[in-house]
Amino acid sequence: MSNTYSQLYIHIVFAVKNRHALLSDAWAERLRLYITATVQNNGHKMLCINHMPDHVHMLIGLNPAQSISDLMRLVKGDSSEWINKERLTSSKFQWQEGYGAFSYSKSQIDNVVKYIINQQEHHKKVTFLEEYIKLLDNFGVSYDERYIFKEPI
Repeated sequence: MSNTYSQLYIHIVFAVKNRHALLSDAWAERLRLYITATVQNNGHKMLCINHMPDHVHMLIGLNPAQSISDLMRLVKGDSSEWINKERLTSSKFQWQEGYGAFSYSKSQIDNVVKYIINQQEHHKKVTFLEEYIKLLDNFGVSYDERYIFKEPI
C-alpha cells in the first residue's frame, strides 16, 4: 500500500483458558520470543511483551494491512500449537477465547511499556480480573462480568 502511513499502538491482553496458571517461567521467555516472531512475521512491531502465569500483555505497533482479530487468531493458534508440540504443559494447552485490545497515543507509550514490564510487581496488589475490569472501565468498554475470560454457555 504505497503512500499509506499509520501510527497505531495497541495494547493486547489475552489469557490462558479458564485463567489457569500454566505459563511457567522455565519456558516463558521462549514463548515471548515465539509470539514476538509471529507478530513481526505478520508485519507488525513488537514494542513490549510480558506475562503472568495466567495471561500475556503485549504492546504492538499495528500494521493496518492486517486486522487485530486476524493477528490474534495467528498468535494464539500458533503459540498454543507450539506449546503443545513442545509438551510444555502436562495437559493440552489452550488460550481463552477472546482478548482485550486498547489503543494508545504515542505520548502514552513509555507509560504502557513500564506498566507491561512491571506486571509481576503490579500483580502483587491486583488480581488479573481486577486489572482487566479496570482496563475495560478506563476505556469505556461495555461488558458483562459473567463472561470475562470465561467460555460462553
